[in-house]
Amino acid sequence: MSSGFAGDLDMRAGVFGCVLGACVTALCAGQADAQDAAARPPTEVSVITVTPRNTPAQFETSGKTESSRLVEIRARVEGYLERIDYQEGALVKTGDLLFQLDALPYEAAADSAKAQLAQAQARLINASATLKRVRPLAKEKAVSQKDLDDAVSAELEARAAVDVAKAQLRSAELNLGYTTIRSPLTGRAGKSEQREGSLVSPGANGLLTTLVQTDPMWVSFGVGEQDVLRFRRGLASGAVQSPSQGRIEVELTLADGRVYPHKAVINYVDPNVDEKTGTVNLRAEVANPDNALSPGQFVRVRASNIELVNAVMVPQRAVLQGAQGKVVYVVEDGKAQPRPIEAGQFYGDQWIINKGLKAGDTVVVDGGIKLAPGAPVKIVSTLK
Repeated sequence: MSSGFAGDLDMRAGVFGCVLGACVTALCAGQADAQDAAARPPTEVSVITVTPRNTPAQFETSGKTESSRLVEIRARVEGYLERIDYQEGALVKTGDLLFQLDALPYEAAADSAKAQLAQAQARLINASATLKRVRPLAKEKAVSQKDLDDAVSAELEARAAVDVAKAQLRSAELNLGYTTIRSPLTGRAGKSEQREGSLVSPGANGLLTTLVQTDPMWVSFGVGEQDVLRFRRGLASGAVQSPSQGRIEVELTLADGRVYPHKAVINYVDPNVDEKTGTVNLRAEVANPDNALSPGQFVRVRASNIELVNAVMVPQRAVLQGAQGKVVYVVEDGKAQPRPIEAGQFYGDQWIINKGLKAGDTVVVDGGIKLAPGAPVKIVSTLK
């Protein structure tokens, strides 16, 4: 019994000795590492001093061009199509002749209306003359009151008949004018839906062609709901501003990579969020004097005059990926200290920092990959 107890004591003593030896070894190693770190020469680094400044906000999405005005040209009167007077697909100007319908029946109707107006005017002259003769006689009791009333009534009816005849003539002249169909805008004309000699009628089947106005053009695009909310919060807090008195401008990049020379201005924001896509639809208007844009083109849309106020930026190479997220090294008292940050959007080769840095911080740009927390550094250059 005593021999077993002595064996257990010997075993426990052996284990304790091993643990104690390991602790002593680790302590010595830690002291050695600390001595090595203290003895290590400072790491040469380049740095930048954080200086907040106004910076263009980075926002880019895809959009599609569309006509700012689309007009269906339809016949307003029935008639045979005599002439198509434009080139399909070509640019037409306001007032240019597009179609000519057979005008002869409407010219005849207008002439008839003129003749009816002349007849009505002649009757009015006669009725007015009769009333002029009857009134003095009625005062002298030479004619009855009924004769006077009849004369007054006849004059009024003749006057009304003239008004009716004038309205009929006006209607006939309008119908005659409708046989000549001109462009109501400057834009591109589509193909003709009717051929010369066809009988065209007003209504659903009276479509002749379609015109699209190309100057100015519209650009429709969508922005994520979160981006819209972030922009509105930024405006409310003063962190975001649009210098041009609320006129938000966007820059267009064409499919071949060229930047369109004219800036577009947002003129409509949909009050509703699209349930399917989670985006808010916007529309911008842009000048198109040279007709370089056509409806249906895809373009890249980028905000051009929205600024982040006092934005903090550092070069992208200064930001490192740590175990808990992105970090930068900040020089404090000649030593490098890791600083967790919240990075936002890119601006060129810079990274906009939302949280973690403030004005005056000295951030390591080059050489950070060689650093460890607390390592001494030697600043060899300060970047602008």
